[in-house]
Amino acid sequence: MTKCGLTVEITHWIARRLPVPITCEFSYDTGDPLAVTVIFDAEGEYPVRWVFARELLADGLTARSGHGEVEIWPTCRMGRRSLWIQVGDARTGRTALFEVPAGPLSEWLSRSHALVPRGREMADVDWNALTELIQ
Repeated sequence: MTKCGLTVEITHWIARRLPVPITCEFSYDTGDPLAVTVIFDAEGEYPVRWVFARELLADGLTARSGHGEVEIWPTCRMGRRSLWIQVGDARTGRTALFEVPAGPLSEWLSRSHALVPRGREMADVDWNALTELIQ
């Protein structure tokens, strides 16, 4: 297994008006090639871990993507590219909103795609071994 990670300062928007800087960790592991893990407030007392599709994150760099518990969209304000990540249940209003600098995240995703190219995530799965486990 091969891994790549990124630790970056992001902004947690409290009530969409109060910006709070936090540390966030993104990680990718070729052992689970479809997923990325994000730890929000990684250095805080109560870090929060989310796991979702790497493709969702990659798509969110160029257009709004996701629905339900994870939504991601890009913005550009005053020449600064950002990626917004909202996690939680929008139906109940229990969500958290984060602003991530797009540059470092895009470079990290490129490194993950160098490990396992997009569209090739399932190419190395030993389907025979999985079939034997099921039987």
